[in-house]
Amino acid sequence: TWGVSKMAMAFARVAAASRLGARRYASELSAKVAGSWLQSNDSFARRHIGPSPKDAETMLKVVGAPNLDEMMKKTVPVSIQLESVGKKVQLTPAMSESEMHAELKELASKNKVLRSYIGQGYYGTLMPAAIQRAIFENPGWYTQYTPYQAEVAQGRLESLVNYQTMVSDLTGLPNSNASLLDEATAAAEALSLAFSVTGGKKKTFLVDEKLHPQTIGLLKTRAEPFGVKLVIGSHKSFDFNNDVFGVIFQYPNTEGSVEDFSGIVQKAHATNA
Repeated sequence: TWGVSKMAMAFARVAAASRLGARRYASELSAKVAGSWLQSNDSFARRHIGPSPKDAETMLKVVGAPNLDEMMKKTVPVSIQLESVGKKVQLTPAMSESEMHAELKELASKNKVLRSYIGQGYYGTLMPAAIQRAIFENPGWYTQYTPYQAEVAQGRLESLVNYQTMVSDLTGLPNSNASLLDEATAAAEALSLAFSVTGGKKKTFLVDEKLHPQTIGLLKTRAEPFGVKLVIGSHKSFDFNNDVFGVIFQYPNTEGSVEDFSGIVQKAHATNA
């Protein structure tokens, strides 16, 4: 009995030592694996470049290129290659994501938030916490869509739909519209819409000179490919001839003045503009 008990105790000590050694080995292995995993996942390239090195090698064999540099030389025109004009890109080693965040945070801390008196559409705003968290910080709008586009645009579209629905509910009107981006974009969209309604038969668009400068600038850009003639001047001297398909003015204008535009609206309607 004594011999059996002594043997059992010996086996128990060996088993305990084995378990301890296994735990230590597993712990060390886990630390190494976790360290390499975290290190590789903190790289932008690994997370945002789809093909793995093995995938890239397979694709290079298919196209008959020894490496990516040679493939780019064969596909990119020589005239726009920097090396062909004696220039070489000097890039610093890539930062990890955490390093990039730390540097951006340091740079952002140097900003000074001052009161803005620019006007012209650039106004201070108050952001309700519910809007910020539920709309602008909603990860569902920038993680589930196509990988090649910043899909915060999807969130902006959804928020605009919500806004338009609210306006329709408040006004009782069947339709409402909201610009995709800003006032200048909204003006360009209005020009395009008015031009399309007339079938492109009329070519003149009246623009009040008291619009924001950036709005007038974008209207010029949008009008050019359509062959639209912009007449920019005081709304008081507008001539609504048979070639005018639309008119745009701002209320209040870029200088903050509030004027009565009811007369202009009546003239525009009288000429089907």
